[in-house]
Amino acid sequence: MAHRPHGRCLAHLDQDELADVLAGFAPGHALDARGTTLSGELIERLLAAAHDGRTPLLGRARFDRARFTGDARFLDVVFAGDVSFDHARFDQLASFFGARFKRNVSFRNAHFTRELSFHEAQVTGHASFDGVIVGSDALFGRTRFEQALSCESTRFEGFAAFDDAWFGGQASFRGSRFGRAVSFRRSEFARSAGFDSVRFAAAAYLSPASVGRSLTLTDAHADKTLELAATGCSVDLRRVAVLGSSRLRLAEAEADLEAAVLRGPATVTGRGSRLTSLRGVQAERLTLSDVDLSSCRFDGLRHPEGVRFTGCHFAAPPRGVRVGLAWPPLRWWSTRAALADEAAWRGWSQPPQPGEPATPARLAALYKQLGAATEDRRTATDFAFAAMEMRRYTSRALGRWLLSLYWLACGYGMRMGRVFAWLALFAVVAAGAVLWVTAHHLTTTTPPHSWAPSPAVQQDGHD
Repeated sequence: MAHRPHGRCLAHLDQDELADVLAGFAPGHALDARGTTLSGELIERLLAAAHDGRTPLLGRARFDRARFTGDARFLDVVFAGDVSFDHARFDQLASFFGARFKRNVSFRNAHFTRELSFHEAQVTGHASFDGVIVGSDALFGRTRFEQALSCESTRFEGFAAFDDAWFGGQASFRGSRFGRAVSFRRSEFARSAGFDSVRFAAAAYLSPASVGRSLTLTDAHADKTLELAATGCSVDLRRVAVLGSSRLRLAEAEADLEAAVLRGPATVTGRGSRLTSLRGVQAERLTLSDVDLSSCRFDGLRHPEGVRFTGCHFAAPPRGVRVGLAWPPLRWWSTRAALADEAAWRGWSQPPQPGEPATPARLAALYKQLGAATEDRRTATDFAFAAMEMRRYTSRALGRWLLSLYWLACGYGMRMGRVFAWLALFAVVAAGAVLWVTAHHLTTTTPPHSWAPSPAVQQDGHD
């Protein structure tokens, strides 16, 4: 950008002309360096001219399409106005360590050939890194973004660290790519965090200290390890694909894994948390621990035999006795673990998610495979019982009638207490019948008592 009265940009001024321009540059003034080639020495002189005795202070600053040929060090600089680095190119280190942006800042389509440091920087307004390319490591540790942050379609070729960062508004990383490990340990999202369609080429550690509303990773792809932790929010993992191991730790949260592809070992843990869907999930080794599954859809799960349950809570049949015209006319519900799919099909509860309800045939196969895989004997027994129940509904008239008798007699061989109850009832009825028959026999075979005078009385009469 040309500067008066010389008509040339800063990079093309001689030393005297540059000194003349900088002499008129005061702290807080606007700076227009659009399209300018800036060396490390020139940046130092600009910031020295803007120094207010405590720190460099710039007003509205425009560096669009500028090229930084040396190290661009904006350490502790205060930007009082809007700042734009759109389409800028940084050939060496770019450091904004401790910088404070009082208003909005934009780096749209900027290219950082080497490292980028935003460590401990503060952005009061909105921040945009859309389309940015960072060729080496990117450091955002302890950075504070008071308003929305947009990093859509951004490429981080090196390590990316957002540990202990603060995001006061919506944070979006939609369509971004992380070439090496990325970490969000102990970061805080006051509202929502979006990683939709993100590509993690290396390990990803998304373990924020808190998320205000939601954490979304729909259609995200992780080539290696994915570790994710969420507290008090909803987690959307629909259609996520993880080729390595994955670990999801929940605390008072809700997660949806519909159509996820988990190639490596996967674990989901979390007391006070629940899963809403495992429909279409492809996971050969999936462990669920201490998770509420009472509203989780299982229909369409690709590898039920690979699922393990530990301390999970399932749906349950309603309590009470039902009397009706259908067979058996007297029906009571035993306490057992049930899938939300069965509860929705039977009408025990509203469908947890829209979609076609599961059929008894699919539920029977699902229960059988899940029951064979689980190591919890009680859950395995309940699932085997439920599989027989679903089989009874898919049988023809004679088979259904026989299975109903089987259920009534001993609960498909899994409620043996009913056998003893039936035996006790039979014994009571038999004992009652014997007593009644005996009493009736005594009353019918004993002759009635008749009165006749004794011989002594008769003799006294003759006398």
